[in-house]
Amino acid sequence: MCYAFFCYFCLLIMGMYSRKVYFKSFMKKKVFVVSIVAIILAGGLLIHAMSKSSENRYKEIPYPTPNIEPDTLNEVKGVVLHHTAEPTVERSLAILTSLEKKVSSHIVVDCDGTRYVLASPTDVTWHAGKSILNGREGCNFFTIGIEFQGNTLEAPLTQDQIDSAIEYLLPIIKQYDIPIDNIVTHEMVRKAYKKAHPKQRAYDKPDITQTEYHRFMRALREAID
Repeated sequence: MCYAFFCYFCLLIMGMYSRKVYFKSFMKKKVFVVSIVAIILAGGLLIHAMSKSSENRYKEIPYPTPNIEPDTLNEVKGVVLHHTAEPTVERSLAILTSLEKKVSSHIVVDCDGTRYVLASPTDVTWHAGKSILNGREGCNFFTIGIEFQGNTLEAPLTQDQIDSAIEYLLPIIKQYDIPIDNIVTHEMVRKAYKKAHPKQRAYDKPDITQTEYHRFMRALREAID
């Protein structure tokens, strides 16, 4: 947006100068018209930049993780919600970008609504592990992982976290035509896996409580409607 302001200012000065030249140059009409058109175009660019910046209410900070599946595209057919269960967002980000931990997600939503973007929706991140959604295993390869900073077993999601996650999800849901029923919690896809493979070792994943999950889904449905 700063660049647009700069362009607009420069072209405005050019236009003012051109009006002065108007009375001296044999090309006066052409110079004046071209200058006015340039100012109008720059003004349009400025308005576009201003409207673009106001589209998102919450700040997004790039924080790329190395923990993604190489040379593999995410099919983006669902969303898995998590909470970090860590005391600070700095600690959460350190874990989700650690090569040793080998875990990641697509975004972390802090308590004030700030979104840390770890990966593109089309990247395959390592957030769901052993999991099943709608009878299909390996949710990492076809879902987006959203981490909410904090622990919903101890405190509820903030309204800013809910609003920010919805702001992030709405265009993705529309672009990839994600069914609302395919937005689930880590606990739900882990339970489905354990039910299908009762003899295999798989730790429980309580993650977001059902109370907070249903609260989030009510807000999401209202935003979609």
